[in-house]
Parts: sequence; C-alpha cells; structure tokens
Amino acid sequence: MLKFVKNHMESITGIEIYPMISLLIFFTFFVLLFWWVFTAKKEYIKTVSNLPLDN
Repeated sequence: MLKFVKNHMESITGIEIYPMISLLIFFTFFVLLFWWVFTAKKEYIKTVSNLPLDN
C-alpha cells in the first residue's frame, strides 16, 4: 500500500513544495503563539484563568 502511495505521489509534479509550505505555516503559528503568550498582560491572563471559577 505504501509503495502505491509513494509511486503515485512521485508522479505528481510540484508536490515537493507542500511539505515546505506546511512546515512554514506550522512554524509561523507557533512562533506567533509563543510571542502572544509572552507579551500578554498578566491581568488579562489572571482574568481569563479565573473565568471557570466565577460561576
């Protein structure tokens, strides 16, 4: 089964760009998430973390 998929994927022209694009999207998302976490205000984080307990 894997040989069939591998041979089929090799026959598609331009397919080698998709892994690079997905890695770039993945890396960009987590860098932005990391940046947001470290620049978020402490008051906002405390407010949001206490939301489930405010009932």
